[in-house]
Amino acid sequence: MSVFKFTLLSALAVAAVDTVRADSASLVTSLKTATNEVAKVNLLQDSDYVFDFFNASTGIASGSGGHAVAASVSNFPALVGQGVAMTVGFLEPCGMNTPHTHPRATEILYAVNGTLTSGTIGENGSRFVFNTISPGQATVFPMGSVHYQANEGCAPMTFVSAFNYEDPGTLSMAQRYLGLPPDVVAASLGNLGVEDVVGIEAALPDNFALGRDECLQRCGLTRGPQPSTQRQPRVAGNALPPPAASAASGTPRSSAVSPRTPVRTLTCDDEL
Repeated sequence: MSVFKFTLLSALAVAAVDTVRADSASLVTSLKTATNEVAKVNLLQDSDYVFDFFNASTGIASGSGGHAVAASVSNFPALVGQGVAMTVGFLEPCGMNTPHTHPRATEILYAVNGTLTSGTIGENGSRFVFNTISPGQATVFPMGSVHYQANEGCAPMTFVSAFNYEDPGTLSMAQRYLGLPPDVVAASLGNLGVEDVVGIEAALPDNFALGRDECLQRCGLTRGPQPSTQRQPRVAGNALPPPAASAASGTPRSSAVSPRTPVRTLTCDDEL
């Protein structure tokens, strides 16, 4: 396939997804302002009540360790006012859905065809909860708790998660925490060093990552490079210090700045 054809097809695919999102947003707005449930039903087509997890174009999160498809109010308008949402996850061998939280919903997860391990921590003072979930078993993650799931097997596995709110939200812990101002993160970690923090953040894999070394070795897998596209966008308030910004763009870092040197907050006029 020529570069021109590939570029054209990519552009058409992006345009199609944007159209779907715009149509869904418009329908969601109409459903939320409908006067009653009968009016909502009349706004929907029969096919609007069906969501295809195997052929979704939106609601997808992915990485080297697998991917998940989420059906929520943003891409499944029939959920407006229903108080439920669902995600289907596909974990590769040794894949991990890295630590995250759902700020607006409790999750119940069902293991379909493989065994996974899960860990959960709630609010300050609560203990760590660890479980092994076999096929046919389920576990619960309370709203707002930090939790993860890991496929400890050498074959792909699938899980299904249901939520008690139509817009549960997901907050990936590592990406969001390391997306705070680097000097704040450095101080909260015992003054690790701003440039150390920047280096760690730059290497973060996307939320579906390859998991523990023991599993990789047992299954004969190697970690290798992983996509890192879900990092927190930078604005003036959480901007990288100038040397780190230069290093991120490929410019050699100045040796005049110590990793523990306090950094200034960049203004909107500074280039990142």
